[in-house]
Amino acid sequence: MNRVGTLTFANLIAVTTALVANAVVAQDGPSAEAQANNPLAAFKTFNLHNQYTGDLTGIDGDANSLILRGAFPVTAFGGDWLIRYTMPINNNVPNVMGGSTSGLGDFNVFAAYLIDTGNPNLSFGLGPQLTAPTATEDATGSGKWSGGLANMLFNTATPGFQWGYLLTWQASFAGSDSRADANAGAFQPLLIKQLDKGWYLRSTAIWTYDFETDSYNIPVGLGAGRVVKTDKAVINYFIEPQLSVASRGNGQPEWGVFAGINFQFPK
Repeated sequence: MNRVGTLTFANLIAVTTALVANAVVAQDGPSAEAQANNPLAAFKTFNLHNQYTGDLTGIDGDANSLILRGAFPVTAFGGDWLIRYTMPINNNVPNVMGGSTSGLGDFNVFAAYLIDTGNPNLSFGLGPQLTAPTATEDATGSGKWSGGLANMLFNTATPGFQWGYLLTWQASFAGSDSRADANAGAFQPLLIKQLDKGWYLRSTAIWTYDFETDSYNIPVGLGAGRVVKTDKAVINYFIEPQLSVASRGNGQPEWGVFAGINFQFPK
């Protein structure tokens, strides 16, 4: 990792430590612990994540992404929706010239319609997604407008254990003619095991498949985190090492570390 990537990750850890140290802790309840990891929880959220990749298949180098992400609920078209947006800041990304590049990535947003399952412990959402080519460098984005679908499920029925998934697909429909078409899917299993005093174990690595090149990557992760309630927000901080168990194609992550801090603002 170069100096910028090191500082990015160090700053993330410093912010996490300071916020948790200064938080006014309230007693954690099972509901707050379960909802803290629910991607469909109908709350305003802001997340600061960092994905470090130590090795890439067929490429000499590492990479780092600082990910700014947030979500907010809205009521429209006679139903409830959750809007989630993501902006990556990609650092040390290998480019075609054999060096590395840093810059903003592509902006993604999806709108999940929150379907009433009749079970308060089962959340299910489905809706469209859009990616805009906002990258400041060719190597940090696709150069294409892409659209597709996003589907999420999260189950909090089992005490001490939550599970679910995030499934997305998108394909390019406009953008630079000199850039390769995009057509890719991603599947993120969500497995959360609650421990005592807000601590939990997690496995949430994202599996990817590129329908244009038939390349793919299947990583597994095992990490830990903690949920802390304050008088203003629920804070969830975590770290999760991840290792690829199967992949095809160049540029696939072989191992990495996913870490972050989430702020959830209940009504």
